Amino acid sequence: MRTTVRLDDRLLERARKEAARRGATLTSLIEEGLQLILRRPLKHSARSHVTLPECRAGGGTQPGVDLNDSVALLDRMEERR
Repeated sequence: MRTTVRLDDRLLERARKEAARRGATLTSLIEEGLQLILRRPLKHSARSHVTLPECRAGGGTQPGVDLNDSVALLDRMEERR
């Protein structure tokens, strides 16, 4: 499957160098890292449950904004800089 992932430039450069050092592809390095993380059991925190406040002021997203389209959201945010 093909997907888009946004990474910090420095992290991406380190990953590319590590993949080259291993004679592997960047994709295989990312897959291996994800597999390692997903194999670990999730450690439960001893912290208590926190209930966040809910805004009741109304409003919402601007017309035409789709919160499920991350690429369009990032493009829209970069337009405002």
